[in-house]
Parts: sequence; structure tokens; C-alpha cells
Amino acid sequence: MLSNCFRTLKTALILTALLTAQLSQATIPEIAPGTAFKPLEPTRDHAMITQQIMNNLLRGHYEHQRLDDKLSSRVLDILFDDIDSTRSYLLAADIKEFEQYRYSLDEALNRGDMRPAFIIFNRFQQRVSERLSFLLNELQTNAANYHFDTDERLDLDREKAPWANTNAELNELWRKRLKNSMLNLKMAGKEKDAIIELLNKRYQNQLNRVHQSQPEDAYQTFMNAVTRAFDPHTQYFSPRNTENFNINMSLSLQGIGAVLQTEDEHTKVVRLVPAGPAAKAGNLQPADKIIGVGQAEGDIVDVIGWRLDEVVELIRGPKSTTVRLEILPANSSGTDSKIISIVRDEVKLEEQSAQKDIIEVKDGDVTRKIGVIDIPTFYIDFQGRMENKPDYKSTTRDVTVLINELKAEGIDGLIIDLRNNGGGSLEEAISLTGLFIPQGPVVQVRSTHGRVEVLPDQDPSVLYDGPITVMVNRLSASASEIFAGAIQDYGRGLIVGGQTFGKGTVQSLRPLRSGQLKITQAKFYRVSGDSTQNQGVIPDILFPSLFDKEKIGESALEEALPWDTIRAAEYSSNKGISATLPALRQRHQSRIEHNPDFRYLREQKALITELRQQTQVSLNEKVREQERKANDDKRLKLENERRKAKGLPLLTSIDDEEETDNAAEADKKDDNKPEEEDALLIEAGHILVDYMNIQTAAMTAQRAAQR
Repeated sequence: MLSNCFRTLKTALILTALLTAQLSQATIPEIAPGTAFKPLEPTRDHAMITQQIMNNLLRGHYEHQRLDDKLSSRVLDILFDDIDSTRSYLLAADIKEFEQYRYSLDEALNRGDMRPAFIIFNRFQQRVSERLSFLLNELQTNAANYHFDTDERLDLDREKAPWANTNAELNELWRKRLKNSMLNLKMAGKEKDAIIELLNKRYQNQLNRVHQSQPEDAYQTFMNAVTRAFDPHTQYFSPRNTENFNINMSLSLQGIGAVLQTEDEHTKVVRLVPAGPAAKAGNLQPADKIIGVGQAEGDIVDVIGWRLDEVVELIRGPKSTTVRLEILPANSSGTDSKIISIVRDEVKLEEQSAQKDIIEVKDGDVTRKIGVIDIPTFYIDFQGRMENKPDYKSTTRDVTVLINELKAEGIDGLIIDLRNNGGGSLEEAISLTGLFIPQGPVVQVRSTHGRVEVLPDQDPSVLYDGPITVMVNRLSASASEIFAGAIQDYGRGLIVGGQTFGKGTVQSLRPLRSGQLKITQAKFYRVSGDSTQNQGVIPDILFPSLFDKEKIGESALEEALPWDTIRAAEYSSNKGISATLPALRQRHQSRIEHNPDFRYLREQKALITELRQQTQVSLNEKVREQERKANDDKRLKLENERRKAKGLPLLTSIDDEEETDNAAEADKKDDNKPEEEDALLIEAGHILVDYMNIQTAAMTAQRAAQR
């Protein structure tokens, strides 16, 4: 039951973004700027669906919330944040008018009355139409005379900005935004006429889409504000999105292998599918924003302001074809874009399978052989198992084979690499844990009604009883956290890397009169009683990380359920690792202090933090060029310091970095050319060797004391 829920959740996340139904490609009529937006009206069905949703939420959600003024107020704030997070459309007068609903939305939801929701949505669409009309008019009348030599700056961080009192205030804000867009395109090498033509097309398309809105758009926007007041993973799927979800449950994906979501007017990368085309290419990262999509040849299509399903439709395509993406990298100031290429392909189960390797770690005069098993996801061929196929694939079955092979090769220790592993089958997380511990509890699941179920490994045998280390990072989630948490609680191995994602809840899908509801119904807890929710798993030894915890992870999500504890399960823990941690951390710090890769990570993180704190951007071209050059020079200096320390060829410009990365990717296919080592993996190997040496010394001292 729970493993199926877990599988359904994972499938839902992927399919929502990657398996979207094809939209009708009929031409959307062009709307003249200034055309009044036709208000939308709720339907009778909306009232009945609302009551069905609220009944499910109030009775079936993990958090037993009441439909009261507190919930009503939270829904209104979430709705404002969803539709106008940058406070760039609605006026202070609009917000003041809508305050009448702050403590009455609960009564409206109870009655199934969607009129307040539609009033707010219609006003927002009216304001969006006004802003786009202003931009189109500005492009026609004033934009050709814009100069980029004045001392103006645009504030990029408006989440806590005051609401504008007048249209004149908004006009000034949007004039600067238009100027910023033009400057970005100018610095990308486009001529003024081409810039005006491109932006005119962008804003006209957005205006057309506003006027094509349907009542279901207003309803879904509001109902997802309601569901998010319970938690970020509870979601209403409209009939259209339900159809999209059901298109292809086989996960035979032809695209780039990225989970996407809409954030403001951009398409944001949530995560990459393990072994997918984007993950293999290595040029797209979580939190990057996609602003343009093009095919192998031809122009890049501007997709700012597009619906998510329309963007996905452009990205998807036949296998082995190339898609080009214009992105705003997450680790930049958010104004400089770049174009990347990814070859479309299917995400195949065999490519997500666990893989093994051996690294050699110098230990004085001795070289230690450390086995490495990389697990991209927790997978199982449910169909093959049901059909009793003797060779059906699963994480545990594959890892069993790999461990036996590594043992035959004489490894001294083992590293389980769960970096970027977003989870998968709960059943596999439990059975994999069982390869390293005697039978016993692995995870606890607390249901909506407070009942706690302890899920154990029932196999008393242990496949591998040698020393192990588990590597994790911010993108290690769900099943990965259950495995890592169990290994840590049992004291069975070391956990190293970055704090994990913190996804510790279970969702199920419930059919509605129209559409369906994804609802959080349970929560995971470690055998120690600690939840994996929100906090995730904190490694015994932390590595520097470039992931921004304020943007990536459960704790970055509004209304995420909190971390908490329940009673510990009955299990036996080895306290040996805890005693060695102070010495291990000291040796680790001494080793990485002058390590060029770790120094580069620390300095790169500091630079990225500095860039993210730049909440204003200059609209002066010379100043912007100077700022860009200064940032590029800093990045180039950091990279070349690392390269010099490692004896690698230096770069002449930061633009050479991508070409060098592409060449390195090609070199991987040449068996005669060595790859640049994974510094984090090598350090994990050193930590494991340190642990083995400390344990050996302790056992030797103990034997001596007994004589």
C-alpha cells in the first residue's frame, strides 16, 4: 500500500511536468491592448467539487485543521502570494477591498461559494491585462527612444515591497522592467528593432493568453491556494491535469528528464530525473529558470509568461533530436542568460540501475580499495515481479549482485552514493537497508488518525558487515532519507555530504466528481522517532554545498509540515561511530583545508551568495557591463586557482569553461582518457579509511588491555 503511494507520488511529480497532454495548436486570436477582460463565472460543478474537496481535506489530511477564520486568513495570503508574489499587478486599493474576505472564505468554502475567489481572480486578470497593455503601448510609442546611460536601478526583490497606491507607480516599475528586458537583449547582441519585435510578440502572446482564461483556471488557482494551506504536497488536479496525469503510466519519457513548475512568469526546474538527458548533459540544474525554447535549428522561442504545459510541449519531441534552452542559471544574479543544448531521449529503467566502481585511497604506504555503489533512484519492476520473472530488476537485487562482485574483488570498505537520489519505492528502501543490518525496524509511518506502523526488515541475514559510508546531498529525498536515516540510527555506517531534502510525507490520489485530489495522509519517522520531514537527515560530517537551502528542499516550501518526533522503535544501535566522530571531523577539516576542490567549493559558494544578495540591477549599460565583467573575472579567478593547484590547463575566459566541460564529457567515452576525479567521493573514501584505522587502533588497545 505505502510503496504504491510512494510510487504514485513520484509518478505524479514527473508526469505533471513531463507527460502533459498535447494542447490544441489552434491560433489564439490576437487581443488589442486595452481590451477589457471578460470576467469569469463559477459553475455549479465548482460548488459540488469544493464541498467534496473540503470534506476530504478536513477528514483525511494528516494535519487535522479546522475550517475557521485562521485557515481563511492563510488561504487569502497564499492566494495573494500565488498570483502576485512580486506585488507588481494589484494595487493597494485592491488588497484593501479584498480584506473583506479575510475571515469569510471559510464560510464560502463550506457553502461551495466560489464568488469571492472569482472576484479576486478576475481583478487580477484585469490588472495583468492593464500591465501588458501598458508594455505594448510603451513599445510602440517610447521604447525606441530608451537610452541606457542614465543612473537608474531596478529592484528585483519585491516580495515584501508595499503595494502600489497608483497606476503611475506601477507604470514606473514596469517601464524599468521593460528597460531591463531590452538591456538584457541588447547585451546579448540583438538590435533595437529586433528587440522591440521580440518583446512585442512576447507581451501580445501573454495578453492573448489572459483573455483565453477559462473558469477552470480561476477555480484551480484558488483551490490550490486552499490545499497549500494544508501543506505544499496536497494539490487539486483539474480535469485537464488529471487527463495529463493518466496519459502514460509507463514512465517511457521522451524529453529532457526534468521536473518543472511555474514560478511567477518563469518555468523553473524543480529537479532532474536520474539518468535522464538533462542529468547526463550536466548543463541544467535545479532552480534554473527556462526563458526560451528552440529546436536544433531556428530561433529560440521566448516562453516567459507561458503556461507550464505549453512550455513542456515545446521541450518534448522525438528521441535523438536536440532541444535548445535559454536559461537563467540559479547560481547567477538572475539577469544573464545562456543557451544550452540537450539531446532528447527516453529515461530507461536500466540506465537508472545501480552501478559499481572501485576507488583507491592512499593510507600511508598502503593503498585501500573502496567499493562504490551509485544508486540514482529506488526502483523496482513491479510488473516483472507480479509475473514472477526470475530476472526482474530492483534496487536490492542489483545491489546484492554488485556487493558480491566487489567483495570478490577484495574491497576494504563500501560507499553507497545517494547524491541526487530523489527516492522511489519505499519497499526497496527497507529491503536495501536489510542488506546491512540484522532484522529489525527500518521506518515508522504515522497515519492521519495517529496510528503508528513500524515497517521492518524481516531477513535476519546480513549481506555486507564491513565498514560503510553513505553519501547524500540536498537532492537526496524520500526513500534515500529513510535508508540513510536507518543506517545512521543503527550506527551501521557514516553519513557524509549535505543535509538532505526533508521530504517525509506520503500522498495518495483521491477521485473527485471532476478531477482528483492529491492529499497528504501519512508521515515518515526514523526508528529513533525523529521525522525525516522538513529537517531531512543531517550528515555526521558535512561537506560544503552549492545548493541554496532557501530555494531547494522541503524547508524552502511555504506551509511545509514541521519536523517532530514520536516514540522510538525497539532497535539496537552501535554507538561506536559516535565515539569516533570528533576525531574524524578533525582529520577531515585538516585534509580539506588546502584541498583545491574543497577550497573552490567554499569560495564559489561565497561568490554565489554574494550574487544572490544583489537585489538591484543597474539599467546603465556600461555599469552593467562592468558588473558582469567583475563577476566573470571572479569566477575565472576561482576556477583557474583550482586548475593551477591540480595541474590542469588554465582558462582564458569563463566562456571557455562550458567548452572544457563539453570536452570532458566527450572524454568520458574514451577509455584512454582519465576522468577528473570526484573530489567529494575521494574525501568520503578518506573518511571511511580514517574510521577503519580508528576502529582498528581501538580494538588493538582493547586487546592489549585484556592481556
